[in-house]
Order: sequence, then C-alpha cells, then structure tokens
Amino acid sequence: MTPWLTIIGIGEDGYDALTPAARALIDGAEICYGGARHLAMLPTDHPVEPRRWRTPLRDTFADIKALEGRRIVVLATGDPMNFGIGATLFREFRDAFGPEALAILPSPSAFSLAAARLGWSLPETACLSIHGRPLAALTLHIAPGAKLLILSENENSPADVAALLRQRGFGDSAVCVLEHLGGAGETIRHSIADEIGDGKKSAKLNTIAVNCVAGPNAQYYSRTAGLPDDAYEHDGQLTKQAVRAATLASLAPRPGAQLWDIGAGCGSVAIEWMRAGGAAVAVERNADRRAMIARNAASLGVPELEIIGGDALDVLPTLVAPDAVFVGGGLSRDTLLANCHAALAPGGRLVANAVTLEGEAALATAFNDWGGSLTRIAVSKARPVGRLHGWDPAMPVTHYAVTKS
Repeated sequence: MTPWLTIIGIGEDGYDALTPAARALIDGAEICYGGARHLAMLPTDHPVEPRRWRTPLRDTFADIKALEGRRIVVLATGDPMNFGIGATLFREFRDAFGPEALAILPSPSAFSLAAARLGWSLPETACLSIHGRPLAALTLHIAPGAKLLILSENENSPADVAALLRQRGFGDSAVCVLEHLGGAGETIRHSIADEIGDGKKSAKLNTIAVNCVAGPNAQYYSRTAGLPDDAYEHDGQLTKQAVRAATLASLAPRPGAQLWDIGAGCGSVAIEWMRAGGAAVAVERNADRRAMIARNAASLGVPELEIIGGDALDVLPTLVAPDAVFVGGGLSRDTLLANCHAALAPGGRLVANAVTLEGEAALATAFNDWGGSLTRIAVSKARPVGRLHGWDPAMPVTHYAVTKS
C-alpha cells in the first residue's frame, strides 16, 4: 500500500532546504496541514491547499481521517518524532488504517542543531521539553555536571528555567539560549542563570541549553530509590527511607511501567517509582494528603503523577491496568489485596507492607495463597541517651512481595 498521509519535518530554513523527495511529496499533495508558521514557509503560488490545525487538535484528526486515500501532507517542526506531533499522529492513524498508511520524513531536530552549535554529545545530554509540559519536570534532571537541552514553551521560558535553577541552588549554571536555529535569524546568547532576570524575554522560538553547576546550597537527589525522609512533606504517613528502598527494590520499576500506589500517604513510593522512569497513580482518600502528594511530586520532578481520591475498592476498576501494585494502607479490608492481585497480568508485581497484627494476618493469608516472599524489616537508629548514644528501634515492618504467575 502506498502511504496517503506523509508527515514532513521542516526547519527554520524553510521549503527550499527540504530534500527533493520531501518537496516532491508536498508538490504532489492535495492538502497540507500545519501551523501558521509552517504553512507560511510554502511558496506563495504553491497549488497545495493549506489547512491550519483546529482547536482542539483532535478535531483535525477527524478531518484527516475523513480524507482517507487522498494525498495529504502534514508539516511539523524538525524531527516530528522528537517531542513532535509525529508520534501522536502515528499512533492515531496506525490504529485506524495500519502503519503502511503513513510515511514520516524528518529534518534535523532542534536538539541536533543545538548540539552541533555547542559541540555537545547528544547521548551525554538530557533532551527535554517544557512545551505543553510542567516546568517542574526539569527538577528531576538538575544535578551537578548535567547537560540539558530544553525545548521552550514561549519567549518567557529561558527566564523561567533560570528562576528554577536559582531556586534549586544552581544559579551559577551556564545557560545558552539558541533562537531560530537553522534560519536566517539564528541567534545564540550565552549567560548564567543568575544573570537572567525574571521577565526577560527571548524570541518565541528558542531552545535552551543548560550546563548545571551546583552552588554550596544546591538541592538535588539521586535517581535511585530511598531518598532521605526529609525530602518529603508528610504528616507521619511516610514509608521510611530504609523500608522504602526495600519496597522499590521489590517492585522493580522500569521505564514506562504502570504502578498503583494504594493508600499513598505522602506519595513517596509512587514518586520514586516515577523518578526511575515509570508512570504511577497514587490513590489516597484524604484530601489534605492528596494536596501534599501533589506538592511532593512537583518538588521532586514528577508533576505528572496522577493523584486520585476516593475509596480504593471503588477507584481501582476505573484505572489503567497496572504492571505493579503497592499497598501501603487498608490491608485489613477483606478484598483489597485480592482485587489488586486480580488486576495484575502474569509477571506483574504485588508488594505490601504492614505494621499491625491485622495487616500481618492479611499478608500471611496472601503468602499462603499466592506464594512469594514474606520478610520482617526491623530498623534501629542511634539516638542520644544522656551524654551517650543508644539504639532506638522503629516498629518492625512485615514486607510481602510476589510476582503473579
């Protein structure tokens, strides 16, 4: 089957800089979709019918689907599969018409162009976007020596990024703003975060490069499990550091995997799962704790954490099927563990912790029914005893983990 929908990446150097193949596809198309900036790059006498994206964007998807079989091109910035519309369109139209209906022709991305200008190795650089995404997500990547390339939301983005760097104690970081990369108006400006004041504007189309330099009071955390307890705002409902590290090890996070954190408390397990690359839903009945989870998630760089209120037994049937489940509360309820176990596909992980006798009894039953491992975790910390020190034991935690067979 010959593709009838082609997504073409176009740079700031415009139509004339496209490959002959890309120009031929546009020249032979009946309709060309794109943003105003992209459509303005076409020759004024070009015969293709230009159509701008509608709001909401999905309305345009419906329009394109109705044109099945006609010669349609879509113009996108740079590499459409790199934080662009290409991946969204591919998923949408692959499911409707099959992958053979689409073709994608990329141009160099802003990341490639910026790396070339700066001499940065892309495999050693975090390529990020705050276009339509929360600024707080950058916090996850701000660390000593880290190199960041960031697609901007607008002309205010460089000042917003600089303010975040200062807030985290990285005001000495080198910041480079690269405007209109690859075009006639290309401009590159070097500065440091402390020198970029609030309200300072750049060109609307810009990419930000950051070479992170930590100050003496810099705030950053490892991406591995077991952050310090004081990294979290909490009201006492917190899976403590040592137990949390063991819990995450048992859950075995991996990029893209989905976690249910049931009885999430302050959200620590879901947050550290996401810091390891997964997606998570935190289920918590208490409204004050849900607000606390949101603040913790933003502070620790995972503002996309989905937070859901309500009774767990009512909420679980509405959630996307999990790859792993952590139950941190409500174990004494008869059907909670069984419902969580049933929701898992074979190979999914169920982990639960208990400090009460009733919770232990539920975990013992699960151990008898499904196998797995049952572990007692006892942690003591040294505390002052007069002029000396002694061990102060925390309540022991019964830790259950099983992989569904």
